[in-house]
Amino acid sequence: MSVTKKIGFDSQLYLRLQSERIMERVGQFGKLYLEFGGKLYDDNHASRVLPGFAPDNKLKMLEQLKDRAEMVIVISAEAIEQQKIRGDLGITYDVDALRLKDVFEKRGFFVGSIVITKYAGQPAAAKFRQKLDTMGIRAYFLHNIEGYPSNIAHIVSEDGFGRNDYIETSRDLIVVTAPGPGSGKMATCLSQLYHEHKRGVKAGYAKFETFPVWNLPLQHPVNLAYEAATADLDDVNMIDPYHLEAYGVTTVNYNRDVEIFPVLRALFESISGGECPYRSPTDMGVNMVGMAISDDEVCREAARQEIIRRYFKSAAAVARGNASKEELYRQELLMKKAGCQPSDRAVVGKALLKEELTGKPAMAIELPDGRIVTGKTSDLLGPASAAIMNALKAAAGIPAEEELVAASAIEPIQTLKTRYLGGHNPRLHSDETLIALSVSASNSERARLAMEQLPALRGSQAHSTVLMSSVDETVYRKLGIELTCGAVVEAKD
Repeated sequence: MSVTKKIGFDSQLYLRLQSERIMERVGQFGKLYLEFGGKLYDDNHASRVLPGFAPDNKLKMLEQLKDRAEMVIVISAEAIEQQKIRGDLGITYDVDALRLKDVFEKRGFFVGSIVITKYAGQPAAAKFRQKLDTMGIRAYFLHNIEGYPSNIAHIVSEDGFGRNDYIETSRDLIVVTAPGPGSGKMATCLSQLYHEHKRGVKAGYAKFETFPVWNLPLQHPVNLAYEAATADLDDVNMIDPYHLEAYGVTTVNYNRDVEIFPVLRALFESISGGECPYRSPTDMGVNMVGMAISDDEVCREAARQEIIRRYFKSAAAVARGNASKEELYRQELLMKKAGCQPSDRAVVGKALLKEELTGKPAMAIELPDGRIVTGKTSDLLGPASAAIMNALKAAAGIPAEEELVAASAIEPIQTLKTRYLGGHNPRLHSDETLIALSVSASNSERARLAMEQLPALRGSQAHSTVLMSSVDETVYRKLGIELTCGAVVEAKD
């Protein structure tokens, strides 16, 4: 069975329009500090809500400008001190900063430096700076500024931006990016504008923020999906009142940019001693993603599915005590606005039906070609493991009843877990199951064929009727399977 994935976004058109737009802005100022909001690399959210948008599209776009561009990676001292984790990759921000540097350099970009912002003597941040120095990576400190961003007279002074290191750059397009939100990208750009102005260098600032999409309606599912993705941050999409007043045109921005715009405008005026070049938050942006949507309905449906996934993610976080019920209420409201509900996710109904038939937790996986397989709880395997095995069989064309790993190969692993390692659950997690499968593949042709199908699971959808273990969640994430869970804790046997 083969199902052609529906495409709703024209990547080639986007690459051309976006690179042209950025270079127009460089020409306006002569030297441009471009703040990249969201993820410059691995933008999986964009690829989910805009089918056809590749996770590295932004990087591909910048590749057309790499002879002009210099990358500056920003990370906050607070994130380093708190060992903040990037949720989609499971690594700390400082590790991700180095990973991003390697990714950029392998793609031919010049990475000028790594900047540590919000520095106030944090020991872990100082240690990271020493590590960068040892590695031969140029590193700079930007300090916490009392009263930022409202005390403009103090900020735009020698005791404010003047205390920050001046970041040495050598090109006319400076791309300021970070492992995640709250890193201090905008403050880095503004600090540099202050220092450049002192040196007599004409420089400007622009913002690249994919979401919300400024030229889509406020209640468009793609924009609502952005609210769902940031529900824990209290971000809200809104009409840009400054743009409406200045031009009589309705555009969409989000609350933080709208709220901070009067302060930014005053900062620009204070730094340059003249008028702010922008009349609205929308003016500051260069995003052209809305111009490359080729099938609006495909993107609407993809965004609705993302909103449902975000609802389940918040529900699971609430059940684990990691999020507030208010976050979940916001997700429920967003589903209503988008006209969708949890049952619109195909794997949810299949998993619940399997659970009803077996009386135990169950799992369903929808393969990229549209086929749905399920997995049940057994004496040997948990539902996450069973579902992966059944998905591999389906992808390899192996009959569902075929045994890929003999019970005699699983039982010794169970004995190791419970008798010698002190485990209480004898059932194999998905990582243990895949190890058992790989061992079987050495003398079983069908097990080998099944193993070879692991890459084919990327892009699959999955739902568990109960909260999954962190081990299983990690395996599913590494396989590229989009996972949701019911907000139910599995009952102990």
